[in-house]
Order: sequence, then C-alpha cells, then structure tokens
Amino acid sequence: MTQSPGQGQALDNLLTESRTFPPSDDFAAQANAKPDLYEEAKADREAFWAKQAERLHWDTKWTQVLDWSDAPFAKWFVGGKLNVAYNCVDRHVESGHGEQVAIHWEGEPGDSRAITYAELQREVSKAANALTSLGIGAEDRVAIYMPMVPEAIFAMLACARLGAMHSVVFGGFSAEALRTRIEDSECKLVITTDGQYRRGNPAPLKPSVDEAVAGAPSVEKVLVVKRTNTEVAWTDKDVWWHELVDSQSDQHTPEAFDSEHPLFILYTSGTTGKPKGILHTSGGYLTQASYTHYNVFDLKSDTDVYWCTADIGWVTGHSYIVYGPLSNRVTQVVYEGTPNTPHEGRHWEIVQKYGVSIYYTAPTLIRTFMKWGADIPAKYDLSSLRVLGSVGEPINPEAWIWYRENVGGGQAPIVDTWWQTETGAIMISPLPGVVSTKPGSAQRPLPGIGAKVVNDEGVEVPHGGGGYLVLDEPWPSMLRGIWGDEERYKDTYWSRFAEQGFYFAGDGAKYDDDGDIWLLGRVDDVMNVSGHRISTTEVESALVSHPTVAEAAVVGASDATTGQGIVAFVILRGGAGDEAGGAEAIKALRDHVAKEIGPIAKPRQIMVVPELPKTRSGKIMRRLLRDVAENRAVGDVTTLADSSVMDLISAGLQSGKSED
Repeated sequence: MTQSPGQGQALDNLLTESRTFPPSDDFAAQANAKPDLYEEAKADREAFWAKQAERLHWDTKWTQVLDWSDAPFAKWFVGGKLNVAYNCVDRHVESGHGEQVAIHWEGEPGDSRAITYAELQREVSKAANALTSLGIGAEDRVAIYMPMVPEAIFAMLACARLGAMHSVVFGGFSAEALRTRIEDSECKLVITTDGQYRRGNPAPLKPSVDEAVAGAPSVEKVLVVKRTNTEVAWTDKDVWWHELVDSQSDQHTPEAFDSEHPLFILYTSGTTGKPKGILHTSGGYLTQASYTHYNVFDLKSDTDVYWCTADIGWVTGHSYIVYGPLSNRVTQVVYEGTPNTPHEGRHWEIVQKYGVSIYYTAPTLIRTFMKWGADIPAKYDLSSLRVLGSVGEPINPEAWIWYRENVGGGQAPIVDTWWQTETGAIMISPLPGVVSTKPGSAQRPLPGIGAKVVNDEGVEVPHGGGGYLVLDEPWPSMLRGIWGDEERYKDTYWSRFAEQGFYFAGDGAKYDDDGDIWLLGRVDDVMNVSGHRISTTEVESALVSHPTVAEAAVVGASDATTGQGIVAFVILRGGAGDEAGGAEAIKALRDHVAKEIGPIAKPRQIMVVPELPKTRSGKIMRRLLRDVAENRAVGDVTTLADSSVMDLISAGLQSGKSED
C-alpha cells in the first residue's frame, strides 16, 4: 500500500466490499430524512441543533445553543429548562394520544402486557411519589438492577421526573460489580426484583443485591418488584414495590430542570481498572437521542411498531428503548427473555405477533441466527419489517447480507449504527431513504456530527486509508465527564489528540474509496503481523464470508517469526457437515482468507469450536481466547454467559492446527 510522506498507516486496509443497495423510490419518497439535512447542518451547525431541540417541550427556552469555553466540558442549550419524563410521557397524553400503546411487553414465560401512554403516565407518577416517600430527590442517585420488566422503565422515568440520577446495572453482573457501582456513586436506593427468568427458569437476583448492599453503607432502602415469586431473604431496608408503589397517588406534577441537570450515570465495565461512571445530562442528551431515533429509524409514530432487542443495562436500552423512542411517541415491543426460549424462532414469533416494522439488534445475535439456519425465520411472516438496524460492534458483510435477505425480505434498508456509551446517541449511520447502504459500513457521520479517520499524527488519512476514528466537534448527547474523576475523563478521551482537540475512545476505522467509514473494532484488538497492523474485524469478516462459517473470533498470539500470528476460532453454520471441521476444510478456510484479503492475513491456526466466550451482552471476550492461543491459564470467566465454553475450547486446543 502506498502512503503519503508523513502519513504512517495506523491500520492496514485489507478487505474490500463493492455491493451497494440504494433505497427504493417509494421508501425515499416517504422518508423522514431528506438529502438536504446534511447541507442544512453543514451551513449552520448550531442553528441545526437548535431546530432539533425544538422537537422537545421546553419550559424555559435556552439563551445559548453551545458553550464550549471550558472544553472538553460542554454545555448545550444553556439556560433552557425541561423535564425529560414529561417529554417522554405526559405531553403525548396531553396531545390526545393517551390510548396509544407505548409498550407491548412480552415476558419470557409468555405473559404479556400492553401499556398505553395514559397508563405509563399513571405508573411513572406513582413510582415518582413512592421514591419521594423514600427520601429521593433531585441529584440523589438510584441504582436499578433489574431484568426487562415494565417496572424497570417506570423506575428510570420516575428518577428522571424527580431529577434524580439513575445508575442502571445490567442484571447479569455479579454482586461485586453491583457493589462497586453503588459505592462509586453513593446510591441511596436500589431497585431490583426477587428474581428473573433465564432460559425458562427463575433465577435469583435479590441475593446479589443483599451481598452488594452489605458493603455499601450509602444505601438506605431496597425496593423489590415481585417477578418470579421465589422466596427471598428480607431485611429492614427492604420494601415491596407492590406494597409501596401501588398505594401511591397516580397524580404527580413534574418539575423542570436545567438542560445540564444530570440525568444518569452508566458504568462502562472495561476489562481492566475501575469501571468508569459515564455522566449524561438532560437537554442535549434527549435532543440527540430523539433526533437520531426519528431519522435513523424513519419512525412513523402512528403506524410503526418498533423493537430494540437490547437490555436497559446498556446505553442502547437507555437511548433506544426508553428516552429516544418514548420522546417520539413510539409503540414498541419490550421482551424480557432470551432469543431461544422456548425455541429458536422466538424473536420471529414476536415480530409476527405484534407486526414489528422496525427491528434493531446486535451483529452477534444476527450471526447466532445464521448459525441456527435460515429455515427458522422462513417459518414466520416477517413482511411487516421495513427497517432493520445493527448496533454494538462492526457487522461483517456476510451477516449484513444474511440479515437483509432472511429477515428483511431482500428489501428493508439496514442502518448500521456506530456510537458508544460515551457518545450517548448514534453518531455514524446511513440515513435510510437518503443513502445507498453498503454491507458492513456505518458510512458517514449523521447531519450535525463531526467525525473523521486520522493517522498517528492526527492528520486525516486519504480515501482507502485506515487509522483512528475521532470526533472533531462537540455534540449534544456527549458525556459530561466521568463521575467524580475529571482528570480521568480528560486523560481517557482527550489526551491522545489533545493538540487537535479531538475526542478519541479507542476505535480503529478506515475509509473506502468512496470516503465511507468502516469500523475496525478496538485498536486494542489490532494484530501486528510482520509489521502489518491488521484489524481482527477484517479477518473475522473474511472467515464469515465462507459458506460454512457462521461466526468467527480472531486474536493475535505471540509468534517468534512474525511477532504475532493470527489464531481464529470459528463456529460452523448449521448443516455445514462433519467434514467441514476436517484438515482439508481448515486449509480451505485459510486459503479463503488469503484470497479475500491477502496472504499476510492467513491464520496460523484455526480451531472449530461449538461456541465463543461471550458476556451476557454478546461481547466476545478475546482476552480469554488469547490465553488459549498462547497456552496460558485461562483468566477470570465470571462475566461470561456460560463459563463452560472455555473448558470446551481448551479441550480442543490442538485440533485444527495448520502450518504451511
């Protein structure tokens, strides 16, 4: 690859993808977003964001759109006042939409509930009154440790209504992880359930809270929702939700808070070091969450049924289940359970039941569906689906194509979205109806967002080049810091390109020849093979483009000759046959990678495995795979959804070893 002088390539750009899918004329004609949105934002960025903010209800209008004088600490819509929960609930009731269903809730065991906006208003008001009775007020912190039950959403909105900050902790995290988060933000209240359903069976949840609270003196009360009716230990801090909340008045007057009033803390659980409490505030966050949800998913409030499959324990659940969608008067599906309980067609059964038209999920789940086979979605009527979304990690082109063909009927546009806990809302994504989508590419920054790919010196790389993804303009939903640690905020996100004033959170990316952006995963996962910096994402994409492979994870392992050698772990598609894991088939896979992206990327070793080590959120734990690849003792597996996976992988270590 040729390079301009002084533009050292931060990442080799190896994989090419030339397929494009323009929107249909019918879709483009009815799309919320039009091509002039880009020009409008470019012409006057602050006026553009002011216009987006006007989609919300403000009790007091702002006097300044952006104050960036104390960079990297932003203030958006300075002087403006609003109530986030009022924007998500009450204003829709007041405008005559109280009988519209806000949430079609589907429990894992098959129980269901339809919650209208009027009912949502009553439930959130009762919860807010209950929290007030427990001494919760503005700027207090409340930990929410719950499965995907309606009360989890009521609790989040009740906190927002009172101006209290919620700190939602994923229900799959350990008692110790919960304790450290409660302790760091000094939560006064914990809201939880007696238990949760996991793969058809009730599993305990409150015992983890009891253990966490024992080491967290700031907690005054624990509010417990009865979900599984399992017996739980009881202390003088514990209060049943149904006894306290159900007895409250369903009338509550929300208070308007400053645009920069803190809304929530959400901890990122980095593999090393103390979790970072990412702080988000109210006006700017809600503006961008609402704007992106409306335009990226082309939401029609009166007709669409939207389903984001995330958990509220992650930022996707905050921005694209609770705040963005409800601010846009959505009708949405919320599902409590796992995608294969009681069978592998459960998601498609739900799509068919509710007539879901917009479906937003993660690439890891799409690849799981691929592994289970295309015959499963084919059994269901998915014709209601008109927009598909992808979130959480780069999606490889073959998974993208499979998703379009087998879920979207070969018609539905796919919005491949890039953003982070820290960004608060979608930053890079195609706009359906405007952009011709490309399999595997997030494509371009949304109107109003500044992003580019730069080299080690902070200079933008040319088309066809790879490097670091940076954000070069402040944005409304940006994090306002790390809770209690301003220096760590500056060091973590702003020090790498301090001279240029760029935000950098650790992702590699490349431009293709058209200037569209492709995400290459964390720069921590880059492999250095014979002086070439190769992204694990590209090698994984090449492997999954082979017809026998459903999913792949790639790591770099120490190699005396090349510095690092590429080791791949692959899951075969259903129906691939026994011979697909044999020596000839492994050689064919290695040759396939060499053909797709060049001999330099040919894996040193390929292991066929039954499953990959993943957290409950679907993130592949490459750290554990590196342990296996380098013959080390496997590290901590407590965050895995299934820790026995590592035993299976370690047992098969020597199989599939290939040398030239």
